[in-house]
This record gives sequence, C-alpha cells and structure tokens, in this order.
Amino acid sequence: MIQPTEASSMANTGSGTTDYRTLMSKALLELKDMRSKLAASEAKKTEPIAVVGLGCRFPGGGNQPDDFWTLLREGKDGITEVPRDRWNLDTFYHPDPDAPGKIVSRYGGFLDQQLDQFDAEFFGITPREAASLDPQQRLLLEVSWEALEHAGIAPAQLSGSPTGVFVGICSNDYSQKLLNRDVTAIDAYLATGNCHSVAAGRLSYGLGLQGPSLAVDTACSSSLVAVHLAVQHLRAGECNLALVGGVNALLSPEFSVNFSRAHMLAADGRCKTFDAAANGYVRAEGCGIVCLKRLSDAEAAGDRILAVIRGSAINQDGASSGLTVPNGPAQQAVIRQALAQGNLSPHQVSYIEAHGTGTQLGDPIEVGALAAVFGPERSPENPLIVGSLKTNIGHSEGAAGIAGLIKVILALQHGEIPPHLHFSQPSPHMPWAELPLTVPTQVMPWPTVNGRRIAGVSSFGFSGTNAHIVVEAGPEQSPIASAPTAQARPLHVMTLSAKTPAALTALADCHARHWAQCPDADIANICFSANTGRSHFKHRLSVVAASTQQLQEMLTAYTQDQAPVGIHQTQVAVESPQIAFLFTGQGAQFAGMGRSLYDTQPIFRQALDRCDAILQAYLGRSLLSVLHPSNVEDEALIDQTAYTQPALFAVEYALTKLWQAWGVRPNVVMGHSIGEYVAAHQAGVFSLADGLKLIAARGRLMQALPKDGAMVVVASSEDQVASLIQPYADEVSIAAINGPGNVVISGRQEPVAVIAAQLNDRGIKTKALQVSHAFHSPLMAPILSE
Repeated sequence: MIQPTEASSMANTGSGTTDYRTLMSKALLELKDMRSKLAASEAKKTEPIAVVGLGCRFPGGGNQPDDFWTLLREGKDGITEVPRDRWNLDTFYHPDPDAPGKIVSRYGGFLDQQLDQFDAEFFGITPREAASLDPQQRLLLEVSWEALEHAGIAPAQLSGSPTGVFVGICSNDYSQKLLNRDVTAIDAYLATGNCHSVAAGRLSYGLGLQGPSLAVDTACSSSLVAVHLAVQHLRAGECNLALVGGVNALLSPEFSVNFSRAHMLAADGRCKTFDAAANGYVRAEGCGIVCLKRLSDAEAAGDRILAVIRGSAINQDGASSGLTVPNGPAQQAVIRQALAQGNLSPHQVSYIEAHGTGTQLGDPIEVGALAAVFGPERSPENPLIVGSLKTNIGHSEGAAGIAGLIKVILALQHGEIPPHLHFSQPSPHMPWAELPLTVPTQVMPWPTVNGRRIAGVSSFGFSGTNAHIVVEAGPEQSPIASAPTAQARPLHVMTLSAKTPAALTALADCHARHWAQCPDADIANICFSANTGRSHFKHRLSVVAASTQQLQEMLTAYTQDQAPVGIHQTQVAVESPQIAFLFTGQGAQFAGMGRSLYDTQPIFRQALDRCDAILQAYLGRSLLSVLHPSNVEDEALIDQTAYTQPALFAVEYALTKLWQAWGVRPNVVMGHSIGEYVAAHQAGVFSLADGLKLIAARGRLMQALPKDGAMVVVASSEDQVASLIQPYADEVSIAAINGPGNVVISGRQEPVAVIAAQLNDRGIKTKALQVSHAFHSPLMAPILSE
C-alpha cells in the first residue's frame, strides 16, 4: 500500500488547497510570460524595416533623389554614347555582334560626373592612395555620406555604433586597368583600393562603424541580395542601422565585348523591356545607398520614414536549361516567399518593378512568373502595373536592384508611377491574356488597395541568384505640433560647415539655389536639419534669418562676397570645442527680461515656471509678475534686491536648460556674484530647490541692510587699487577683479567717493554702478549670523 506523501496529504486540507492554487496561478503567469516573450521573439523575425535615407548617382543627371525622381517622372532617357574617357568608340564599335574584339553598341548609361573627381582629402585619403582607389569605392564613400545626411543622421555620431554595411558589387574594371601596367607601378594600395571586401570595409573604417560589414557578389542581383541580408541582420539585432546599396562603374570595354559576343546587348543601346522589338540590354553604371532601421526604432527616433520593407527573400535557379538562363519556377518561389514573410497576399500588391532587361529570353520568363503568382487574383479592372527602370538608365548590374528599389521608394513618396519607356508593341512571346497587366507609358497616380500602396522589386542575377523585396508606402507623418501657447520663433539660426573655404562657399551656394525654388519651406525644419543632421567641420558659417526667403537671400549675398548683418563666418581649431558658461551677477536685470524666450521656447518657459512655483513660498508673490510686470508701478520691483537676486538665478537657470536642449553643454561653469549660485547648482553642489531657497534668503537679508553703500568700477590693477583702499579697510574692499586692468571697489559711500576722486586725479577712469547696496564689502557683515 502506497502511503500519501506530506505534499499530497496537504492537498486535502484548506491550507493545501490554497498552496495548490497559488502554485497553479504562478505557473499560469509564467506560462503567459513565456508565450508573450515567444510572440515578441517571433514578431522580431518579421518586423518591418524602415527606409529613412537615400543617396544616389545614376545616368541622366540622377545625382540626388530629387533629380532622379525628375528624370523618372518626366520619362527621360539617360543613355548616351560611350564617353571618350572610357574607351575609344571607333576602335571597338562594330555592327556585327560576332566580330572578334568588337562591341555591337555605341551606347551606355554613364554618370555625368568624371569618376576621377573625388575629394580624397574630405575622407582622409592621401592623393597617392586615391590614385589606386577603385572609382566604385569613391562613389560608395560619397553616396553613403549623402544618404546619411538625407536621413538627418550626422555621420560623425555613428562612430563606435553597431551600424552595418552591406554592399552589392561585382565589377572590377579598375583593377584590370591597374594590373595591365608594368609590375613596377604596383603600389601598397592596389589590394585595399580594389578588393570588393574593402569596398564595404572602407565605409565601416571611415565612419567608425562596428556592425556587420560585407560585400555581396551575385552579379545583377547583388545589391538587392544585400538589402535582404541587411533586413535579416537588423531583425536579428546584430545592427541598429544599416547602410545598404550597390555600385557599378564601366571603365573598360572587355566585358562589353563579352556580352556583345553572347548576343546580350541591344545594338541601339536601349532596353525595350516587354516590347516586341526587345533585342537585348544596354550596360550602365551607378550607385545607390539606402539607410535602414527597424520600424520601431525609426518611429521612436522621430525619423522621416520614406517607405517600409515588409518582406524579402532570395533563392537560386538551380538546374535550368543553361547557366545564365532564368528559371521561371524559381522566380515564382522567391516572390511568394517575400510575400509570405511580409504576411501579404498577391492581390495587395499593385506594382512590380521588374528585373526587365529587355531580352527575348528573360522577359517572357519573368512575365510568366508574374502571371503565375499574381494572375489568379487579378481582373481587367484591377491589373498589375509593371515597369522597369532599365528602360530609363540601362542595366547597372551590381547596382541594378538598389536602383529599382530607390525608384519605387520615390514613387511611393509621390503617390505616382513614372512611365516605362520604349514600349509601343507588346511582345508576342508573353502570356498577356493570362495576366491582367498594364505597362504605364505615361505618369499615372498610384492606386491604393484597401488604402495601402505596396510594390514588389525583383532582381535576378545571371549567376542564378534571385531576390525579391516587398515595399510599402511609409506611414503618414505629421510635424510635431508646438505647445498651444507658443508663438513662432522670431529668428532662426542655420549652420553650415565644410573642410575647406571653397567647399563652404559651394555648400552655401547649393542651399541658396535650392531654397530659391522653395521659398515657402519651413525655416524651422531647414535649420534643425542643417544644425543636427550633419557633421560639423572647422570652416563654419551661421546665418540668422526670420524666413526661408531671407535665408536664401543672405546665403546668395555670402556667395557673392558680401557680408550682410546676421551672417558669421569663422574657423575653429577643433571640432569639439571646450565650452564654458559664465553666469552674470546683479546689475544685468531689467523689467521684461526673457519675455520673448518665455513666449516662444517651451523649454525656457517650463524651467522658469518651475522656479516660479518653488519661489512662491519665499517671495510672497509670483516671480513672473516681477519679471514681466503688467503695470508701470511694478516695473521697479526687478531692481529691489529681494527680487533681483531670485530673478537672475531663475532666468540664468532657464537659459542653461534651453542651451542644453539645443545640444550646447558646458564643460566648465563659472559665476560672478549671484551667478556663482547658478554655477554651483549646475555643477551639482545643491539642488534647484535648495539653491532658490538660499538665493531668496540672501536677497531678502541684503535688502534689509541700510542703503548707505556704493560700488565703483576702476580701470586699474589690483595692486594699485589695494594700496589706495588700505586706509579704509574696515569700510571698503575690492569686490571683484574682472581682469588685469579692471577692478570693482565696494563700501560706504563717503570713503568710496574719496577713493574715486583720488583715482580720477591720477587720470584713472572710474564708473559708479547703479546698485542699492555695497555688495561684497564689509557692509554685508551684519547679515552673516542670520
């Protein structure tokens, strides 16, 4: 017979029942907590990723996001003949694609800047090292910096942060050029200047980033694969910010000869994607970078969210009919995977940015895959809209995927789909009847599906690696409203800086020309972004203006070597100067002091209100009624010592809080007379409440003394003044030493007047101060015991 244990026998008692219920309740709470943590962990695996910044260089003048959008919206063609600084057209062109050593096309998508135009000094790179630096690395440095500034992130602030770098790159034209020289020309920088791994590593090194840093080469899908990897690393918590993109530069003709012999290139240099005349693609170069954050982090930081990545996926063609032949089922699978990761269904997607090279083999396979995924849930009234950036700028290979993503982000921002070029007759090789599909040949409004705008971006490498990204329009964001009682700030300060005087002038000119086109832009936002969203260098310019129009006019004047009031230019020796706050003493007060700041600056107002609340018990009236009197009779209160001293303390405290809110924080605090008490509070000597209590008692006691004192400023040395006041040591003292030749004496009126007369007889200037008492003198002694 099994005897019951103590625990089991307890279960039959009232106490045991209570213990059992407690244990069960605790177990249920722990189970609930575990489920909550598991759900949070699962949610992180699919957390949306916010795009918070863009940078780009693309053919046709797409050198920044606004210019790139103009190119797209206006349906511009960015294709040109091969520039003379790349290779000799006459030497390599031949109309026969089978001609050995020749290229069937005279065209390409080229940047409008010379690739040797690189500000090496800005990035701390010597001219010797820059000569061996692949132009692709140069572009990545420049565009990444611009993308961070576009995101409102000062690059210098990222040093030491877990920021990741993911770069798609697959061409090596420059290293071939360098290796074709005599081996004696090889220097110490050849490897670091041209290895793909260093293209990512140099960004991390230059900015001090300590997150994942890697280069990706999957041929044409490289940069979109980089985006997918960045999304995964962000969700895994391995980085909090990611710089992601791709780059391609066409410097040598050899690969163009290869693609020509493979019959991949269009003789007319145009990607005629989906058109019956499609006969190949045109090669292009470019660079694009996006800044990515987890959506929750971006929202918490108040970032401008340009778009949201909902899902991403990559896969491989595996065995197909040829190494470089696309695989339709694999394309279908990668799209379905990306949709599933974003918890989306095909009918929610309204636009697809296709890979779309414009080949008779690739286009039908891609459209067939789209038909399989999106066709079953479409109708002629709800067609899938499909376009391809390659019809504008060509196939930028390692940068093609990021170029397509940036196009979609810009289109989502503007709520419009730009035209797809070179499409006049649908290709007879595609199953148009199976898929209600439309190719936009004019700019069109982006339709919503249940209030949402969602797109897919595809990129397929000839290596067989496929990538697909699902992107949604960013959330509607409203500017932060001002406090209900706040008035508009009367003036704003905009700061600009550069590493050289010429660069500073160029930056000012860039701003002047831009804001001339946007005179109604919010000057507060302009100044905030310029002041906080950029790194600051030693050549600095500040502009004080009331409006965007005035700001533009003053910047224009500066670039024309004029110096209007409100513009200040300087050069600083260090980028992080040591800052000291000096708090003034009695005599600086006046009725109405701080009124504009109180009305317009919430931080200043909150600080002053806090002081007012503390001082009510000591002053017997509101401090605000002393500072900002409502009638003439009360205007004299500010000069009564009992009120003057607490008022100065409160205003100086509020000013300090305001400067600190603007990011200006002191390394050292100093005080003069009353200011010593504010400085002591800032240094942590006593609390705000104790400091105000002390200064209120000090002012009250001093005002109770007889008004028979005087204070005089003397333009002389301490030693000379000390000898003159020696006979009156019991009644006069040196109150302050302002400098080697500026001293203040304080004491009883009669001896102070005698000393001042003696000084004047010697030709030494003096000036009486308007004070009620002889502060910092023996006349203060009667209050010490109390």
